Amino acid sequence: MDIRPLHDRIVVKRLEEKESMQGGLYIPDSAKEKPQEGQVMAVGNGKKTEEGKVLPLDVKVGDRILFGKYSGSDIKLEGEEYLIMREDEVLAVLDNASKKAKA
Repeated sequence: MDIRPLHDRIVVKRLEEKESMQGGLYIPDSAKEKPQEGQVMAVGNGKKTEEGKVLPLDVKVGDRILFGKYSGSDIKLEGEEYLIMREDEVLAVLDNASKKAKA
């Protein structure tokens, strides 16, 4: 992917939730809520302070993150859907090691 977000913005690809039918009811895609979990695909250089210094971002490419329901702006690149959001819209970074330990 040839995109570099500016400043403190990140590009995120939503991670699709596994489909599960409850009670034999089919829920159409239009009625489903979009997942609030994603993977960071690209990050900007960092946030500039008033003094002109650049503060690096806490998230990095490949991190799995949680974000708010209405966070970011939807974009479409090369047939894929992504979100562009500011780093401060990220609620948490998911730790892969703890998820493996639970399994």
